[in-house]
Amino acid sequence: MRHRERILRRLSRLVWLYRITSVSLFTLGFIVLLGGAGFRVNLTPSEPLGLWRIVEPDRPILVGDLVFICPPATNEMRQARARGYLRFGLCAGRVAPLIKTVVATSGQVIEISDDVRVDGRPMPHSRVARMDGQGREMAPHDGGVVPPGTVFLHSEFPGSFDSRYFGPLPMDGILGLAQEVWTYAP
Repeated sequence: MRHRERILRRLSRLVWLYRITSVSLFTLGFIVLLGGAGFRVNLTPSEPLGLWRIVEPDRPILVGDLVFICPPATNEMRQARARGYLRFGLCAGRVAPLIKTVVATSGQVIEISDDVRVDGRPMPHSRVARMDGQGREMAPHDGGVVPPGTVFLHSEFPGSFDSRYFGPLPMDGILGLAQEVWTYAP
């Protein structure tokens, strides 16, 4: 009798393992399928949480556009990844694309002190943090004129890691416009 109970317990565990593995593989396959169709799941508070779609723009990128962009594989971005500011993903440097709003383009002047100013106008919700959530020093970008072929990015979320800290990013990293599909703003 004991032998039979042990076999049934083992069989029961194997059934649960099979179920968990099946659900996991199905979920992973579904995520890969959605990713191939331009869908992304945003799990960062920079923009509402949920499902987004990358849409190829039919016009040049403009100030005010919400975009998905791959940051360049620089030492600064590697350090940001090591600190946990950037999530794992398929962009260069093995980071996920950022979802940010373009607030300045080539030729515009950025001033950074306690907040950010674009062409002399203060950006709402642009306070510059001197320390991150774990008490580590944050170095703000120096500001200056946005170089040709780059964009200055911003998120209204106070703890966002955006151009306040890393400066303008190359436009060739833009994957497309960010379009909400199904989101939740906590």
